[in-house]
Amino acid sequence: MTSKNTLKYIFIAAVIVLAGFALADSLGYFNSKPYTAVSHGSHVHYVPEDRDPNVSIDKFPQEEPGPRERISPTGQIVPIEE
Repeated sequence: MTSKNTLKYIFIAAVIVLAGFALADSLGYFNSKPYTAVSHGSHVHYVPEDRDPNVSIDKFPQEEPGPRERISPTGQIVPIEE
């Protein structure tokens, strides 16, 4: 193989690896929190992973829950039961 072909294959491999990381990040693979920030126009709603699909995104809070709080599937911030 010539050096030009080698560089082409290295470039293609790098693009595939970067696309894989971008896909994993977009699917939330690197998200360690039990909720996801969803952009909704000029603001963000925080939505839990176990969200009730019948509840609109508008009903979820615009601020993150505190350290001893969680977001319920219906959108309320509630204390964590221990």
